[in-house]
Amino acid sequence: MIKKIFFPVLLICKGYLLNSCTTAKKPVIDNTITKTAPAVPKAMREFRATWIATVANINWPSKPGLSTADQKAEALVLLDYLQKHNFNAAVLQVRPQADALYKSDLEPWSYYLTGEQGKAPDPYYDPLEFWVKEAHDRGIELHVWLNPYRAYHPKGGNISDRSIVKTNPNLVLYLKDGYWWMDPSQKAVQDITTNVVIDLVKRYDIDGVHFDDYFYPYPEYNQKEDFPDSISWTKYQHDGGTLSRGDWRRKSVNDLIERIYKEMKATKPTVKLGISPFGIWRPGYPESVVTGFDQYDVLYADAKLWLNEGWLDYFSPQLYWAIKRPNLSFPALLQWWSSENTKQRHLWPGISVGRDTSARTVDETLNQIMITRGMLPNSKGDVHWSISSDMKNTNLTKAMDETVYKDAALVPASPWLDNIAPDAPSFSMKKSADSLQVSWTHTNEADVFRWVIYYRQGSVWNSKICNRNDRSLALKLQGGTEKAPTVINKVAVTAVDRTGNESSRKETDVN
Repeated sequence: MIKKIFFPVLLICKGYLLNSCTTAKKPVIDNTITKTAPAVPKAMREFRATWIATVANINWPSKPGLSTADQKAEALVLLDYLQKHNFNAAVLQVRPQADALYKSDLEPWSYYLTGEQGKAPDPYYDPLEFWVKEAHDRGIELHVWLNPYRAYHPKGGNISDRSIVKTNPNLVLYLKDGYWWMDPSQKAVQDITTNVVIDLVKRYDIDGVHFDDYFYPYPEYNQKEDFPDSISWTKYQHDGGTLSRGDWRRKSVNDLIERIYKEMKATKPTVKLGISPFGIWRPGYPESVVTGFDQYDVLYADAKLWLNEGWLDYFSPQLYWAIKRPNLSFPALLQWWSSENTKQRHLWPGISVGRDTSARTVDETLNQIMITRGMLPNSKGDVHWSISSDMKNTNLTKAMDETVYKDAALVPASPWLDNIAPDAPSFSMKKSADSLQVSWTHTNEADVFRWVIYYRQGSVWNSKICNRNDRSLALKLQGGTEKAPTVINKVAVTAVDRTGNESSRKETDVN
């Protein structure tokens, strides 16, 4: 029997606050020989995201045709869960089948939102505007998740006259399992998807654009027959094309990824592009992984190339396998992808959160998070599939609250996008008998996404991460024990911008 792998989680002591926000507290060891000054901690950095799927109403909204009030209420339940449990990013699917869960002049309103493709919410609101504002108010990044090629899903209701299936039938192909799929080789398809992405980047205050593993379709969607693009392939050959059919298909996807990345950076450089491909590039990479699906040769997704070239800002391969699974090991695959991360982009793996509430399932998730922290210490993070699994697994939620997500965290910075920190805020303090009120202001509030309040009790530094609309924090002045009380003696406040840059800080004594 293989001994169960368990990576112990370091529990960080709880700080003292007069509100419900999360603190991080780090003990400082006094070196009695050298009398070295206590190290001043930095706030925790880790990408803590979850997917929120709208296709087939998997996560939100719970069914098509809900009232506007019910849609908003359900969204707030999800966002409140993320805030309460110290997540800091949501990946919301807004284009499940060449449609839109937002106001678009390019594609019709989604069936999954209103129950009728092309029908706007009534009373009217823009769901994406709502999600962005509510997420940001809670200190949560909002990334929009798009399917680049899926034109229709079998659970997508009636196809409207505005669907690409009807407006541009020459660009889509029918698959025998009931799907319609855009032909990736056609430039007009690449234009359509690129235009949708750039439209989102221009009009919404989003933090990222996200693609998952659906490029060319899985074989099951066409009853395991080849993708029916013979007309396009024949035309390519007739026009003098010399690539093999596989290389021709891969080039079509590669061209789209490179184009979208470059056009996004030309439009709004700080918006991140994230891709979450199937977790194996090819069987045998690494050598210990000898079995598994070949996305390179079946989905025509050369995900390794995109990572090698840096055509993305974060990479989240779907590593949905257990740590101990010999031929599909989570840490082995994570290490291999890390070795391919030549441009040093963020590598935040996708992990599958089981709804089984057993201790074994809980331990697996916690261990995968800890492995990621240990293997990728310079940019920690994971993306959970999916929010429903997190919320329904109450044992896992409790365990994360007590261990890996006990304290809030900032999203790691992306210096290749922006490395200019905001100005430091000004702050003041007001002391009473048992509390310390810290208040702050900033000369450019639009440049600030979160605030960090550092405070020292005795020789122990603590930090508290606050959200963009916060301007004050009440701290319990005295901590420790009755026999050995400690009092806050230093405070500093910093500002953090949208790409994770943190301002300088000036520590001020508490008199």
